[in-house]
Amino acid sequence: MPPPAATATEALAESPKPVSDERSHARHLAGWLTYAFASEVFAVVGLAIFLPICLEQFARDNGFLLPDKTQRCSSALDISAPAESARCVVKIGWVWIDTASFSLYVFSTSVALQALTVISMGGIADHPPHRKPLLLTFAYLGALSSIFFLLLPSSSIIWPAIGLLACGANVGFGASVVAMNSYLPSLARETKEVRQAWLDLVKYRAQSVVSELDDGGQHVPIATLDMSPLKSGPEEAYHAAVSHSTSRISSFGIALGYTAGIVLLCFTIVPVSMMHSSTFSLRLAIGMSGIWWAVMSVPAGLLLPSGAKLKRVQDWGEARLHDTSSWKWSKEIKGAWVRLGQMLRWREIKRLRNTFWYLAAWFLLSDGFATITSTAVLFAKTTLHMPSSKLILIGVITPLSGVFGSLVWPVVQRRIGWSDLRMVKLLVVLVSLIPLYGCLGFLSAFRKQSGQGGVPFGGLTTPGEMYGLAVFFGLIYGAFQSYSRSLFSFLIPPGEESRWYGLYSITDKSSSFLGPLMVGLISDVTGNIRNAFFFLAAMMWVSLPLLSRVDVLRGQDDAKQYVVEQAGESNEYAAVPYSDAEDI
Repeated sequence: MPPPAATATEALAESPKPVSDERSHARHLAGWLTYAFASEVFAVVGLAIFLPICLEQFARDNGFLLPDKTQRCSSALDISAPAESARCVVKIGWVWIDTASFSLYVFSTSVALQALTVISMGGIADHPPHRKPLLLTFAYLGALSSIFFLLLPSSSIIWPAIGLLACGANVGFGASVVAMNSYLPSLARETKEVRQAWLDLVKYRAQSVVSELDDGGQHVPIATLDMSPLKSGPEEAYHAAVSHSTSRISSFGIALGYTAGIVLLCFTIVPVSMMHSSTFSLRLAIGMSGIWWAVMSVPAGLLLPSGAKLKRVQDWGEARLHDTSSWKWSKEIKGAWVRLGQMLRWREIKRLRNTFWYLAAWFLLSDGFATITSTAVLFAKTTLHMPSSKLILIGVITPLSGVFGSLVWPVVQRRIGWSDLRMVKLLVVLVSLIPLYGCLGFLSAFRKQSGQGGVPFGGLTTPGEMYGLAVFFGLIYGAFQSYSRSLFSFLIPPGEESRWYGLYSITDKSSSFLGPLMVGLISDVTGNIRNAFFFLAAMMWVSLPLLSRVDVLRGQDDAKQYVVEQAGESNEYAAVPYSDAEDI
């Protein structure tokens, strides 16, 4: 009989390891980054800048000025009249709504549809052979919807159909990003530093597993060993390596996408300026982002892994087998809704309480950040009367600052030794200062002209202040996206990345339905979109107590224990040798 130490070493050697061919990892990473490069252009150019103002401009081209509703609104974006007299409304069905609210309502509808789509596709994205086709299908739904903006003028009798195109573009973007994010955990585990950390961990486990032998000196099967983290040095090093790799990949993807968006924004300045901010120039900018998205998705599709019959969970000796013989689309869609109901049961919330505390905070934060962006653009256009050329400049400044912020904040984090969670809290406090600053505009000192006892600027009452806030917001937003996505990756059960990233996106997108809706209602009821700044500041501050309840280390342990318990309940998990599992 072999000696106990040798037997223990062999037993651990049989467990799945995050070992990957470096060339395969480079190819997979290049595919992931290429799609970030393709899709983030629409987020920067379309969602952040041109989609809100294009929707508002379509409504304005078909709207009338208050109070008599007989004079058509100007089709130009440069309006010199005071905000109150220039308020424009459009009739949709039997209801008159503010043109800015029309843009917000369409966006609310699109993200609600996006949430329904993401729920339905969760199980499909978890099936490796269908992950990439799903990503590409929604990528081209979004890209083609954006391109079709070129074909629908605001003078058409069916001009409200622009809302359907906006919904298609937003649904395609959100759903494809969910599929893209499901690759992130496996990409992090394939990196060289994580593979080395795993090998060090295996050696440590081999030395400590001797104590797991039974009284007769017989080897205990690997599936029965307690694989829960012991907070040893090698285990902490392994988790730290995964954390740093995930953050690095996520940050680089966001920086690359922002860079692509800045490049295209610079190109759009020329036609928008030459066409004097006409409605067609806005449609052209959105169409160009769709073309970029469609073209750059081709190499991404070629480089991303295609899937396999077996999906391996490369963490703590567990592996899940997917039965492909009975796989059906309808079954997976129905099952996705059933699983969502199961995920939201009180029993599941208690088992993964830290994950759900984080999701509750993310519900508010993602909505707050997204709504600040769209509200700021519409505020600059309708209240500060900034032309499209200046809004493009803001659009360039914000992602450029975002690139800088996503790269600099991790350096700052390493210097001060803060965790990802503490960094998220800091960024939330900082971003809440933006709507609070806008609320200062209600003070009489900022509402009066400088010659009448007022101050020349402050409270977001002049166009020049928008540029400074754009830099400030960009520095925060780029890092916030990176930290949020990275932090959540440690709180999800291994092997269920797509399903939990789907819930992550649902929490994001379904809440983003509420934010623009509330801002639109506030604007319609009060006639002043500035009042929405109070609502946005409140959303930021309410999230902080929820974040304070999150214990990341405990959440990691709970997620791994959840997988083990699920395996015992359903027998869907099996420990298999690494050599028998195919790479995804």
